[in-house]
Amino acid sequence: NQTNTSEFVLLGLTSDPHLQSLLFFVFLGIYFITLLGNMVITTVISTDPHLLSPMYFFLSHLALTDICYTTTIVPYMLVNFLVNQKTIGFSACIIQMSFILLLAGTEVFMLSVMAYDRYVAICKPLYYQEIMNRRVCSQLVGGAWTMGALYSITNTLPMLNVQFCKYTEIKHFSCELPPLLNAACSRTLLNKIVLLSSAVIFGSSSFLLTLISYICIISTVLKIQSSKGRHKAFSTCSSHLIVVVLLYTTALFEYTKPSSASSFILDQLFSIQYSILTPMLNPIIYSLKNNDVKRALGRMLGKIQVFR
Repeated sequence: NQTNTSEFVLLGLTSDPHLQSLLFFVFLGIYFITLLGNMVITTVISTDPHLLSPMYFFLSHLALTDICYTTTIVPYMLVNFLVNQKTIGFSACIIQMSFILLLAGTEVFMLSVMAYDRYVAICKPLYYQEIMNRRVCSQLVGGAWTMGALYSITNTLPMLNVQFCKYTEIKHFSCELPPLLNAACSRTLLNKIVLLSSAVIFGSSSFLLTLISYICIISTVLKIQSSKGRHKAFSTCSSHLIVVVLLYTTALFEYTKPSSASSFILDQLFSIQYSILTPMLNPIIYSLKNNDVKRALGRMLGKIQVFR
């Protein structure tokens, strides 16, 4: 029964039609909030002259990554809540999978870049403008996208040789790599080794960069004698730390856990957390925890009221 299948069936979150209708509006609301929040962040940063520092340059690129990430997954997910035939073509599925890997990898390394930026700002404040110049910032963002592309290519190319049965059900709401491998009819040991190895190499290298940056930051901050100074230094990192914890704890577990630890409900919840909820929460966390962003939002809203 093995063949080069032309389409897959995405089982989604539930087969209950009433629950599907409810989930459609829930995820439509989440998608709208995600787009609105991240678009507001990018607009505020690009138009407000007070937000020209590298930190906000990186934040705008994180917001752009989140917009692309959630748009890769949610629109097709919403369509499947409304139709009976929840199929996706083989090519479309592989393309979606490759974009998920690209954007997930980019987001992880973008967070590492932001951690490095905070390290330079707190540990080497006198050299901050010299080190984090426009050229270096552009190179760091380009490096994050390059690492995401390498992670995607590393895992996408081996998938082109995987055989699937004529009728293939994917126990997921999108074409993520782990559910795809579980649905294959041919041997996928090599693919799983590549996935685990790449997740460990790319994930651990990004995590180590973030961890080393924060070890240096904490060491420097603890040397500050003023409690007000320590609080101010930590406050510039708190938003970033929350986002890092949200993303790493769920994504790394999902992509590195053994098959024996797999659970349909648990896998779905983790995927929703790091691929749908985290992009929605990022702009909320950064806008609520950052006084500069809140003031910039206030100025933008004030200008809108004046024009009215």
